[in-house]
Amino acid sequence: MTSYAASVSRRLPRGWVHLFLQVAIWLGFYFLYQLVRGHADQNVTKAFTDGKWIISTEERLHSLVEPSFQRIVESHGFLIDLTTYTYWLSQFAVVGIALLWVYFRYHDRFYDLRNTLVIANVIGLFGYALVPTAPPRFFPADGFIDTLALHARVNQGSGFLFHVTNQYAAMPSLHSMDAIIVGLTMAYLCRNRIAKIVWLLWAPWVWFTVMSTGNHYWLDVAAGVLLAGIVAAGVHWRWLIARFGARSK
Repeated sequence: MTSYAASVSRRLPRGWVHLFLQVAIWLGFYFLYQLVRGHADQNVTKAFTDGKWIISTEERLHSLVEPSFQRIVESHGFLIDLTTYTYWLSQFAVVGIALLWVYFRYHDRFYDLRNTLVIANVIGLFGYALVPTAPPRFFPADGFIDTLALHARVNQGSGFLFHVTNQYAAMPSLHSMDAIIVGLTMAYLCRNRIAKIVWLLWAPWVWFTVMSTGNHYWLDVAAGVLLAGIVAAGVHWRWLIARFGARSK
């Protein structure tokens, strides 16, 4: 084996074909998203009914905190910019970078991360189809505002994005779900203490972002985190049994 071939082998644990296959799997999820989006867009009335139900439920629980989060962000320009960039980059960009980093640095851990993300996202997409939900930004009468539409050059209502994003995909929050999966995985794998802290804070920051931009209710966030936990437990069930089963003996 030449030195160049050995170098490529070290960088690509299972070769180019395997790497391209992983990329294809993630792109396949995007096309599935578009199919589900087409179905959800046909249930606008149900989407607004479900959104209003969530607002009413949070009001009954005295926990309608999202408008307060929005007021905090609206009073600080840097928070507006920070939450805007976080919202647009947290799902596909950060998740994609994390997948690539784990693929190259901790290849044996890659499959658990990939499987957890793919399974959880597919289940979440079926949730969108069954329970289409209008996000908070569609209910200004209840105290919500569309932060991205007011301040960002790019938002869900702008030309191209309006046609490729699901306008009624509030429940569950895939942003929040992906953030907790990626954040905990990266915090576990990173050796640098500062990096661990940053990744542990990543999910709470994304949760705050999706609520403060008017895109999700806290119940959406909770549903996303719960779904992440259930799927992760299913993917890691052998490890959980080995770890906690040994302690119980």
